Amino acid sequence: MLTYILRRLALIVPTIFGILLVSFVVIQFVPGGPVERMIAQLQGHGTEATARFSGNTGDMASAALTSQMTGQSSGYRGSQGLDPEFVKELEALYGFDKPAHIRFFTMLGNYLTFDLGESYYRDTKVVDLVFEKMPVSISLGFWSTLLIYLISIPLGIKKAVKDGQAFDIWTSAVIFIGYAIPSFLFAILLIIVFAGDRYFDLFPLRGIVSDNWNDLPPHKQVLDYIWHMTLPVCAMVISGFAGLTMLTKNSFLDEIGKQYVQTARAKGLPEKKVLYGHVFRNAMLIVIAGFPAAFMHIFFTGSLLIEVIFSLDGLGLLGYESIINRDYPVVLGTLYIYALIGLVVTLLRDIIYVIVDPRINFDASPNA
Repeated sequence: MLTYILRRLALIVPTIFGILLVSFVVIQFVPGGPVERMIAQLQGHGTEATARFSGNTGDMASAALTSQMTGQSSGYRGSQGLDPEFVKELEALYGFDKPAHIRFFTMLGNYLTFDLGESYYRDTKVVDLVFEKMPVSISLGFWSTLLIYLISIPLGIKKAVKDGQAFDIWTSAVIFIGYAIPSFLFAILLIIVFAGDRYFDLFPLRGIVSDNWNDLPPHKQVLDYIWHMTLPVCAMVISGFAGLTMLTKNSFLDEIGKQYVQTARAKGLPEKKVLYGHVFRNAMLIVIAGFPAAFMHIFFTGSLLIEVIFSLDGLGLLGYESIINRDYPVVLGTLYIYALIGLVVTLLRDIIYVIVDPRINFDASPNA
């Protein structure tokens, strides 16, 4: 197993390289980059991107507006009438004065030391932004994942045992609702019912903690945190448990029908011993196989709309805003973090495979 782990760790490097290379190349062809957005602001076509600009960029903008206009044009859309020297200064400010391959390999060298650069619009290091937003995403992802698995696996096992009976039928109706309604609609429904004056005003509308959280004693800080996290976590759990429940049920049904289960029952073993001593290990393999994808979805993509609806400033919202604003250092930096986490989680999945089923040996030769 150690050899396999070392081999997988070595593969992380070329995998990360490929992900960053493809993303970097795609970004080069995306219109509306930071230089074009600044030019649009100077021409009076936009305000959002440069509303966050400060320091040198603001001084350059003022200089450009007061400089003598020329009839020359650079390669940027809307740059007619701007001094070409100013456009070059903008390119240098954002690092676009260097060839693409040099920028890429410089970025890779910086990423080796976790220097992810600085945001174009926030005047903050990307790594600081990631660590600032990460607690929100971790809170949502951890509690949602934990509750989804704690609910789905026992429920799926129960449905498999009670297949075709009343319990299986009415729980399937609940699961169908979870499939059909996305998490953001559940979130809106929960807000209307439990976080407003229309029905009940039991939970807060926004934030992960109260403004006076630091002034509260420790036990009240915990209660305040739970109070704020209840609705967003419930919204994600309600829409997230359906798929895992059916996966668990179908996996157990497949194993229950096999010969070794019938043999165990014929020997007179108790039903719980059959289910949890024999079936569970084999049935859980397919559930474990889907864990990395479910983990990444819940942590980084599934929580995006939830973060927006409940005003939770996490990694999902940060990534979305960065793509909209063409904040390339944040886009690539967060993608780098996502890729690292995803690859590590995939490795952990394989380790759990071996723990659940010791018969699996990743070090074995394929020709053995």
